[in-house]
Amino acid sequence: MESFLLQATIYLCAAVVAVPVAKRAGLGSVLGYLIAGVIIGPVFGLVGGHGEVVELQHFAEFGVVMMLFIVGLELDPKGLWEMRHKLIGLGGCQIALSTLLIAVIFMAFGQPWAIALAIGLIFALSSTAIVIQTLNEKGLMTTNGGRSAFSVLLSQDIAVIPMLAFVPLLAISGVHNFAAHGDDGHGEASVSLVAGLPGWGAALVTLGSIVLVVLIGVYLTRPVFRFIARSRLPEMFTAVALLLVVGIALLMMSVGLSPALGTFLAGVVLANSEYRHQLESDVEPFKGLLLGLFFITVGAGINFDLLAGKPISLFMMVVSVMAAKGAVLYGLAVVFNLRGKDRWLFTLSLAQAGEFGFVMLSTTVATNVIPTALSQELSLVVAISMLLTPLLFIVYDRMQKRMVEDGDDRAEDDIDEKEDGTVIIVGIGRFGQIVNRIALACGLKTVVIDRHVEQIDAMRRFGVKGYFGDPTRPDLMHSAGLMTARILVVAVDDNAAAVKLVEHARKERPDLHIIARAYDRNHVYQLYRAGANDIVRETFDSALRAGRYMLSGAGWSDYDAFAARDAFYKADRHALQELAAVWDPAVPNVQNEAYVELAKQINSDLHTGFLSNLSQVIDEAEDTPEKQAAE
Repeated sequence: MESFLLQATIYLCAAVVAVPVAKRAGLGSVLGYLIAGVIIGPVFGLVGGHGEVVELQHFAEFGVVMMLFIVGLELDPKGLWEMRHKLIGLGGCQIALSTLLIAVIFMAFGQPWAIALAIGLIFALSSTAIVIQTLNEKGLMTTNGGRSAFSVLLSQDIAVIPMLAFVPLLAISGVHNFAAHGDDGHGEASVSLVAGLPGWGAALVTLGSIVLVVLIGVYLTRPVFRFIARSRLPEMFTAVALLLVVGIALLMMSVGLSPALGTFLAGVVLANSEYRHQLESDVEPFKGLLLGLFFITVGAGINFDLLAGKPISLFMMVVSVMAAKGAVLYGLAVVFNLRGKDRWLFTLSLAQAGEFGFVMLSTTVATNVIPTALSQELSLVVAISMLLTPLLFIVYDRMQKRMVEDGDDRAEDDIDEKEDGTVIIVGIGRFGQIVNRIALACGLKTVVIDRHVEQIDAMRRFGVKGYFGDPTRPDLMHSAGLMTARILVVAVDDNAAAVKLVEHARKERPDLHIIARAYDRNHVYQLYRAGANDIVRETFDSALRAGRYMLSGAGWSDYDAFAARDAFYKADRHALQELAAVWDPAVPNVQNEAYVELAKQINSDLHTGFLSNLSQVIDEAEDTPEKQAAE
């Protein structure tokens, strides 16, 4: 018991210290966990030997299972069906081409074809744990490159199953790993539902298990969760969520399938369930802790003695593997029309080997495909490549800052002849689209500019003319008709670019009416000083409407609710003008004493005087019943 508590204390202390430091340094949490593992393992030897670390790593790999369950919850069946081309085409090509290229490289260095092919299969797999964790952490999962990377990872997780079945066929004479048949934690489940069955029988049992998972997700989970909800015991929700994940993982292992694949399927089935968010919140803490523990064990399991004995050959092996995979990934990105930073994200994020490489290695040793000594070197290559992955994401972060967003390999549109539009709309996202539709519906001519090439291409398909380019370029704005337009609408999602554009437009056209979208109050102050006439906070008007609905629901008449909403709008607008006078961009608002005191006074006046003056406000309300009915 004391030994367990000591080990737990060491792992938790290492994570608590290393991860926040790495995060603050811009290295990301994954690299923090890996560094923590290196420190407590190879550097100071605070944790057990290699065997103990590997045993703990097998337990921590359950974090990958939970992670894929949560990913499945966020991806409904329709979304999975839409990914089918990438799963089969992109994922299948990556596995096949990476396997063949890496096998050829190792054959060139003297390995027999069977061993080289097995090595190719091992290194064709990437790290689901590190890549998905980092993509989510950096908010890149929803990008085209992130979705493509996820498709390949899912294809790899599916491909592990036939790979494990194929590897024993590569066994060659001359390889005898006498100690390979011990329990490595990755062997078959102790409870097997397919042992001794003929091929057709095993296939039926396996298919039946998948159908059972789907039926459980569709028909059983809802009544079970309703029953648990009546008990009013929150811990029971957590227990049922863990039972669901653990039980499905056990079922998948008992039929020889990947537990991660089974829980992912369960997550997809439950994606449209009303209990989806409850399941996600219950599993998330365990997933985070186990994934962190897994990353620490990867760092702690690096054999620095072996690395010190063959540093050059091992690093050449790491570079060769990652370069070969990178070349395949970049080529596929070009073929599948990934552009710009999406292409580089896809390439750099998947160039490493993955945690399933350890599974494949233990199987190749147990089946006498790869010699034990070589497997130790390959295991070190897998671990080092995983350790380098967060650094590749840092390289990507540096690269994308130098690219033109979403279209670095496409030249900006040139406006050869000066456009002559009444309204120039810069930014055609959700906000800009509505403004543009209103203008066109009312017969106003618009000129649309956006720096997101995909957005411009999508709008053109619907017959809306637009130009791709950087709106902060003075020449582009002049060609767009800045000197003749009556109105400029600034709706870009880059705060600094919006301020810069307003400043330039106001300098060039003192008479121009400028309407700007603001992210928050600080952005309002910046745009106000830059010269915008009308500033719209992107969530303020919708919140005002929600507030009016709230008052109506509380029993207020529609007329009184409208009047109160308008009164609050005027009071807030006046407050913003007063606060803008004392706002200092060099001092945070909470440290600006004049700003804090004025804000407190304004809030006090609002809270004490608003209701008492409401009757007068209603009498002076400008909205007529006709206007209210129209709204």
